[in-house]
Amino acid sequence: MAWNLQSDRPIYAQLVEQIQRMIVTGIFPAGSKMPSVRELATEAAVNPNTMQRALSKLEDDGLLYTQRTSGRFVTEEADRIMETKQTLANELIQQFMENMNRLGFTREQAVELLKNAKEEEK
Repeated sequence: MAWNLQSDRPIYAQLVEQIQRMIVTGIFPAGSKMPSVRELATEAAVNPNTMQRALSKLEDDGLLYTQRTSGRFVTEEADRIMETKQTLANELIQQFMENMNRLGFTREQAVELLKNAKEEEK
């Protein structure tokens, strides 16, 4: 697993986003057991407390749950996972539109560029 952490934003927030992506893309499938806090922290090269904070946030958000003696698991609620996927997609769209606006494109022009790019793929 590649962890891509930047210094411009809080590490814990980036961990939350990256684990969300891993869940919605199936790297951590619904119902699967999550690696331990220490394992994830080692892989991401972060402090275990920071990873614990990120996992607790995901648990608060309903993407993860804890079974006392067995560890943390990914939710089996497909609607919750799809909701997270939609939220992440909306954030990417918003970032794209902001970047296009900075380049001087209107919303309509940005949409037209997307349509053209889709046609070129075919």
